[in-house]
Amino acid sequence: MTDTPLEPDNGQMRAGFVALIGAPNAGKSTLINKLVGTKVSIVSHKVQTTRTVIRGIAMRGESQIIFADTPGIFQPRRRLDRAMVDAAWGGAKDADIVCVLIDAERGIRGDAERILDGLDQVRLPKILLLNKIDRVPREKLLALVKAANDRAKFDQTFLISALKGDGCEDFMDHLAAQLPLSPYLYPVDQVSDLPEKLLAAEITREKIFLRLHQELPYSAHVEVEGWEELKDKSLKISQVIYIQRSAHKKIVIGKGGATIKAISSAARAELSEMMGRTVHLFLFVKVRENWIDDPERYREMGLDFPR
Repeated sequence: MTDTPLEPDNGQMRAGFVALIGAPNAGKSTLINKLVGTKVSIVSHKVQTTRTVIRGIAMRGESQIIFADTPGIFQPRRRLDRAMVDAAWGGAKDADIVCVLIDAERGIRGDAERILDGLDQVRLPKILLLNKIDRVPREKLLALVKAANDRAKFDQTFLISALKGDGCEDFMDHLAAQLPLSPYLYPVDQVSDLPEKLLAAEITREKIFLRLHQELPYSAHVEVEGWEELKDKSLKISQVIYIQRSAHKKIVIGKGGATIKAISSAARAELSEMMGRTVHLFLFVKVRENWIDDPERYREMGLDFPR
């Protein structure tokens, strides 16, 4: 955060919140990083990577667009599942505009179908975003647009590619014009409201998912235990990776410590680049068998604890 003024001199500014909802792996985190222009949300092929509502902030002309990257909406089975789904719907209801992202390759089925059916609870302007359009024939895209609009009344539809950026410029122009007249809510050069320590933990969690794929349940959790600026202006960060079972510890550490070294190296490199200074990262693995039922862990993640 800087001392940049919150308002332009001409008083024509707009600002507001745009919630991005969709099924797990629909491409929400990839899209929000593309729209903001830098990484604010972790990306993984593993489902349910995003756990809380992460805000990314983008300027478009004189409009400040605050995106809320919500957890994927799916059929919850456990307490953590319920907390994430509740956070996603809560993020949608608190926004000025709701954008529903649908993976064009997967079409309207399963979780995407349930999301469309649940939109009648949302009394806000709604935009349909059909993602991955570069992978699907045009006839199928048009059929999906019609089917989605038949189930839920969208105010606007955009065909996009979150990865390549196709359609994103038009989408941003539309949002910029639709947001309410308002003073800016954040400094114009701020790109996220995620605290640095939490972002650092999220980066490490992403590297765990990318390295281990299906070997480790998605319930792995990362917390920052130490954060120290050294005399040479470098940063020393100590993090703990919490897992639920002793058997998972060997998976995370790997033979001869190879896996944990690879995770640490990838996370350290990205954090150093992101923070513009050398980062010394120290990772520890601990077993906390029932963390998934601990209210304090939910508070750490910014989630409400479901009773």
